[in-house]
Amino acid sequence: MTTFLDRVVAVLTAFRADDDGLGAAELARRSGLPKSTAHRIALDLVDAGLLERRGARVRLGLRLFEIGQRVPRQRVLRDAAVPYMSDLREATRQTVHLAVLEGREVVYVEILGSSGGPRLPSQVGGRLPAHVTGVGKAILAFSPPEVVKSVLGADLVKTSERSVTAPGLLAKELERIRDEGVAYDREESGRGIVCAASPVLGPDGLAIGALSVSGWSTKLRPSVVAPAVHTAALTLSRTLGAD
Repeated sequence: MTTFLDRVVAVLTAFRADDDGLGAAELARRSGLPKSTAHRIALDLVDAGLLERRGARVRLGLRLFEIGQRVPRQRVLRDAAVPYMSDLREATRQTVHLAVLEGREVVYVEILGSSGGPRLPSQVGGRLPAHVTGVGKAILAFSPPEVVKSVLGADLVKTSERSVTAPGLLAKELERIRDEGVAYDREESGRGIVCAASPVLGPDGLAIGALSVSGWSTKLRPSVVAPAVHTAALTLSRTLGAD
């Protein structure tokens, strides 16, 4: 039996990072709720400032963004990471990502786009399955065994023809990442997208996030930028450990 809070969460999580507004029918379809229920909850959320009207559609409201900025893990990690991310972008002329693990997905906390370069499809607040991304694999390699087990035991979906969906192959790759400290995405998250990523570690040696340098395969050689990414992540880890 679902509670009212469950239905509210279903409505809010129906929105994707690139949505500029959803109509009642699409909101009901994505949330799995009856159209009348989804519509009524959406109106209540508009009154609360969590959603905004856009004609006949609704979209996520500014108040949600304001609340999100108060999340301690995101705020502290982002604030500490931005200077290192800026240096990485300056050194590589590529897009730099900061992400954290949420369940079996990564959530992008900050993205510094490359000046004059082609835009990547990633967005702040956007999500991707952890096993298809460099940042996700970097975090998983330095996560507790039960977290890794939950990912390996789940349905490993493909987001491109190069996504690794065999648990055994993924487990071997995580072992390599633990040894080298660097993870790669070689068009596994999407066609033409490559990256090098490295974990940001807490004092206990477990990952609290990851940094990556990403770009198009025609413009970026991940192995070339990997040392810079690794160094930035290590330095950020030390900075956070000293605070």
